[in-house]
Amino acid sequence: MKIVQLANFYSPTSGGLRTVVDTLGRGYVASGHERVLVVPGRHRARLRTEAGLVIMLPGVPVSGGYRVLPRSAVVRKELAALGDDLVLEVSDKTTLLAVCDWARDRGVPTVLLSHERLDRWIEARVPRLWRAGAGRVLAPLVRGWNKGLVNRFDAVVVTSRYAEREFAGLPVPGLRRIPLGVDLDTFRPLRTRRERGAARLVYAGRLSPEKNPRAVVGAVRELVAGGVAVRLDVYGDGPEHTALRKLARGLPVDFHGHVSDRVALARALSAADVAFAPSVAETFGLSILEAMACGTPVVTSATGGAPELLAPGAGVAVPATPAGLADGVREVLSWPVEWRQAAARARAEQFPWASTISAMLELHRAARD
Repeated sequence: MKIVQLANFYSPTSGGLRTVVDTLGRGYVASGHERVLVVPGRHRARLRTEAGLVIMLPGVPVSGGYRVLPRSAVVRKELAALGDDLVLEVSDKTTLLAVCDWARDRGVPTVLLSHERLDRWIEARVPRLWRAGAGRVLAPLVRGWNKGLVNRFDAVVVTSRYAEREFAGLPVPGLRRIPLGVDLDTFRPLRTRRERGAARLVYAGRLSPEKNPRAVVGAVRELVAGGVAVRLDVYGDGPEHTALRKLARGLPVDFHGHVSDRVALARALSAADVAFAPSVAETFGLSILEAMACGTPVVTSATGGAPELLAPGAGVAVPATPAGLADGVREVLSWPVEWRQAAARARAEQFPWASTISAMLELHRAARD
């Protein structure tokens, strides 16, 4: 079977989407299948890698340093040259949808891997506008878009119950809930002795409005004002970087930028006492699993798909405000250290990537048959 993965917004710093696409791709190859990845880039290129063929096509720059493929004709031409026995796995809800018509005309199965909820993503990007009344106008439009979207695919994959609710009431012929996984070998507890002192907090993720990093800096301010000794390490980059540095002036906050080395990131997560995952619109939460796999409990938003990943001792779900996150940190720090570390790791071990890859392969076989 030749599995063709198509994705927009795929870049060296695209975080969760890239991790999912690449991990699934390596899993497909390891299972004996051929994998092709089609993504936007600066220039056209074809790269042979251990994880299969990578086809880069000229993409149009958009916000956040990402690119999208604007012309489906170019993509369709590449797909036609790949031969038979194809299955398309699409990680996009925008310009790549046009390939579905090409696929249907040729009997090529298509699977949508839904990485985000459009309604909550828009709300998180423009919260004031949404609350001011734009939501009443945009919500029906998003609903209509989703209705047309699901009709294009043979199957739709969501990663949580929260993500599944985006399609509630719509005629989705092959809706499947398949949780994502975590690299349990790379992300593992690496505890080292350190002197007593400030509690180590960590945020690892994109510095963009929908991820809600301002609330994390606000939580540090609340904790410091309340006499709690803490230090926050921030790993990531994005459009909020400059504003966050200004917001963090005078606070014990260190910005380390984007970390591409997964081992180095795991080491940083393992050294922390508490990890933040404050996004109010996350459909799953790979960063949550990575922190828990390192034995680090998580303080996350009470909304979104994140609470579905927690278990007693592995973290808490709280209002994603500075005060709410600060209260969450206080609660987690009150738990016995060894208990919370063991609970976090044990919960993460319930999400191996092997289970996700196996479920996706089963879905692709069923779609092809």
